[in-house]
Amino acid sequence: MGIAPDVLIYDGECAMCRASALWLVRVPLSAGALEILPCRSAPRRLRYPHLTDEACMTAMQLVLPDGRTLAGADAVPELLRRIRGLGWLATVFALPGARPIARRVYAWIAQNRMRLSCQR
Repeated sequence: MGIAPDVLIYDGECAMCRASALWLVRVPLSAGALEILPCRSAPRRLRYPHLTDEACMTAMQLVLPDGRTLAGADAVPELLRRIRGLGWLATVFALPGARPIARRVYAWIAQNRMRLSCQR
């Protein structure tokens, strides 16, 4: 039996979020697999009832095979580590002060994602 995939839960109603999630499942991964689930889907609600719609709509959620969940900017370095050729970018998040800045930038993008993706 193989290792369970990472599961990315995203806002399936946002064009930018959908495009990003679909890009992630198409890029070559260095290890493991990535499954994507829209936040408001029945499979997500059934499999991850502890993740509320509100939490999922506030930030993407990355559920790791060991059960840990990383949200928003905290999920980005984990995703980067899994993409062949981009793992080195994850080290940027370890630089002093990088994580708080990444969280602020992510929060701004998340709050404005509908406007940024030209959807109303």
